[in-house]
Amino acid sequence: MTAPPVAFGLVLGSAADVLLADPARFHPVAGFGRAAAAAERVTYRDHEVAGAIHVAALVATAVAVTADLQRRLPPSGRLALTAAVTATALGGTSLHRVAEDLVDRVEAGDLDGARDRLSWLCARDPADLDAGELCRATLESVAENTSDAVVGTLVWGALLGPAGVILHRTANTLDAMVGYRTTRYRRFGWAGARLDDLLGLVPARLTALLTVALAPVVGGRPRTALATWRRDAAGHPSPNAGPVEAATAGALGVRLGGSANRYGDVVDRRPALGHGRSPSPDDVRAAVRLSRSVCLAALAIAVVLAAQVERGRR
Repeated sequence: MTAPPVAFGLVLGSAADVLLADPARFHPVAGFGRAAAAAERVTYRDHEVAGAIHVAALVATAVAVTADLQRRLPPSGRLALTAAVTATALGGTSLHRVAEDLVDRVEAGDLDGARDRLSWLCARDPADLDAGELCRATLESVAENTSDAVVGTLVWGALLGPAGVILHRTANTLDAMVGYRTTRYRRFGWAGARLDDLLGLVPARLTALLTVALAPVVGGRPRTALATWRRDAAGHPSPNAGPVEAATAGALGVRLGGSANRYGDVVDRRPALGHGRSPSPDDVRAAVRLSRSVCLAALAIAVVLAAQVERGRR
């Protein structure tokens, strides 16, 4: 029996991300972002309908082209296409490297350098963040992006093949571009934010479950991680970031949230997640170790799921 092409392609794409990470130049996701920015100059209106048209046109075009290609290709071609789009879409290795570099800079006293690196992880304004707040922001970004940049891609790839990878990555990219509740995007970005929330519902909860199960990897207790998730996740403004950040806080014994974050002209005040200590550089490194374990477990689940889906289609 030949290996299911999508399942094997997810493995190859994940291996490529580990070995190569994101290219510094000519990244296809960055190219999509530039195309989306150019389209926005035409489609932008301060209205929800304009934003929905913007998102639907961009996502539907990318998914339709990919779906047509995967339908026409033989199994070997589907394997290669899955590996290529998965390697392009995954951001786990770059996420982990940037987080570790950032806290190295914090420990070295290079806070300006650390603030600059934070812009690679999230859109939060780092100008006034001290060492402790930089560690908190980094740890929260590692937790959230474990779901957004890895688990979500693997889950949707397993379900829908390369088109699923493209669906998740384009929606997540558009949310990062227009999904913030700033004055410009409060209405126009509504559709992008909601689509990303919808696609992230299952991956975020899978990420939180794996975080709970793998808490012992970083010396944590699954019971504490689960209790923190159940108690605190609903207080987070994001329905998907809440579970993964709360579970991570419980697994590491730290306190996340609990202060205001600035995004452009919006100040986002969040309740605390967890009752532990404030995060340190060592806690961020532990979060990276936990994230790597979660990503590996998610890959194993995605491979089994993809194989079952492919057998069902045959």
